[in-house]
Amino acid sequence: METTKWWQKGIVYQIYPRSFQDSNDDGIGDLKGIISRLDYVKELGVDIIWLSPVYASPNDDNGYDISDYYQINPEYGTMEDMDLLIQEAKKRGLKIIMDLVINHTSDEHPWFIASKHKDSKYRDYYIWQKEPNNWTSFFGGSAWDKIDDEYYLHLFSKKQPDLNWHNPDVMKEIQDIMHFWLKKGIHGFRCDVINIIYKSSLANGKKKMVLVGKEHYHSQEGCHNILKTLRKDVMDHYDAFTVGETVLVSVDQANDLIHPDRRELDMVFSFEHMETDQISNKWFRTKFNPNKWMRVISKWQTGAYWNANYMENHDQTRSVSRFGDDTKYHKQSAKMLATINLTLRGTPYIFEGQEIGMTNGDFQSMDDLKDVESHRINEIAKKLHFPKKLRWKMMMRSSRDHARTPMQWNSTGGFTKGVPWLKINANTKTINVENNIDDPESILNFYKRLIQFRKDHHVLVDGMFKPLYMRNNIFIYKRFNESDEILIISNMSRNYKKMPIQIFGKILISNVNRNDFIDGILKPYETIVIQGGISK
Repeated sequence: METTKWWQKGIVYQIYPRSFQDSNDDGIGDLKGIISRLDYVKELGVDIIWLSPVYASPNDDNGYDISDYYQINPEYGTMEDMDLLIQEAKKRGLKIIMDLVINHTSDEHPWFIASKHKDSKYRDYYIWQKEPNNWTSFFGGSAWDKIDDEYYLHLFSKKQPDLNWHNPDVMKEIQDIMHFWLKKGIHGFRCDVINIIYKSSLANGKKKMVLVGKEHYHSQEGCHNILKTLRKDVMDHYDAFTVGETVLVSVDQANDLIHPDRRELDMVFSFEHMETDQISNKWFRTKFNPNKWMRVISKWQTGAYWNANYMENHDQTRSVSRFGDDTKYHKQSAKMLATINLTLRGTPYIFEGQEIGMTNGDFQSMDDLKDVESHRINEIAKKLHFPKKLRWKMMMRSSRDHARTPMQWNSTGGFTKGVPWLKINANTKTINVENNIDDPESILNFYKRLIQFRKDHHVLVDGMFKPLYMRNNIFIYKRFNESDEILIISNMSRNYKKMPIQIFGKILISNVNRNDFIDGILKPYETIVIQGGISK
């Protein structure tokens, strides 16, 4: 690999502004709240903050429906607050990346409002047709909605009309937006659903596909051309990076987006490991299979040029509830997942609250949920006569709101003195930052040790990855370069397991305070990092 870049060495902490810290007690997190918690983020040991959308928005999809790319949502503060956040982060050696949402805007964006007039130049900023095709939305139902006598395309909510990237004026507008924010001092973008922005054709799609029409917009050559142009005309002029949220990509498709020779993106979030516990889509879950999961992880580790490693984010349920045991083995499984995430090859991403083992929400009914996607799916399931209990089970296993519950700072929440916009989990009484700080064996303090460990061992950044064992819910792999070798062993189950291969070496990190391998037994959700090797 070429010389290691700063963003390859770095660790990213994702902040979902609405749920991080409220400074004015209106129940909604804001920029001043984030500023007040920057020391906490710095002390964790991370290097980069990924700030989910703070742009002006009607909040149909919590900020991913942007009505003005040059303004801050008043709920979050002002542009002066944003400038101060960038400055204060810089003082602490923290870099900020922002979301770049350029597949769609809000239907309340001035461009779309103007586009409703057929003689406006903005009409061609979006995709309008006399008759809809048969494409389906990611949120369920038709991807088209009607205004007057024509239909506009929206691959997501009907309040998120898709931009028309065949129009060169759209390219110019987006370049100006990127320059605006990069000149302010941010260091890159997380590019929302970036591999579906270009529609090669508006022909009907194959009806047997889950997403009808996907073959006309998924990872098209036109998308690659757009990314090459944005790289050459914008990103190459700054010390910044891009990470793409890429829908339904294979390893080869990912490399077509991120290989340095391609000059497009720097890394992508893959979803395949997040799809190992589902049938056709996330609303139909199966029991988590660690063996299947680790095989997918290993495929991406060995195949992708550079990985963006994550266990959870604002669109995924909490990892300790999904891949671990959030009750009996809460600490052990949260630490195990942390160890895997921070020792894989690639840039690690940590989502707010993950570092204290925050769990899925304890919602009681649909009234507790705010997520537009969840309500849309519930309505579709109701029309299909799904029983109420089944619909609620779907929500409790898959709703995006599980990741969006407010940050648990102390036993009473600590997020706001007002009424929180989304229900705070009652387990904040025990799972909170304050408790974690005071406990030397806490998940938070384990994260801090792990992060420092990664920084002290360059092999975890520039070393290769090799899987050694992926059966019986045991995951063993090594990271190695010419001068160093580290083994990571994890029991991804709540059962005691016999060590499948004989290991020797010095234990560097363990989540169960193990000193040796004498008994040859792995405890539930035990994870061990050792410097050594395998007995011949």
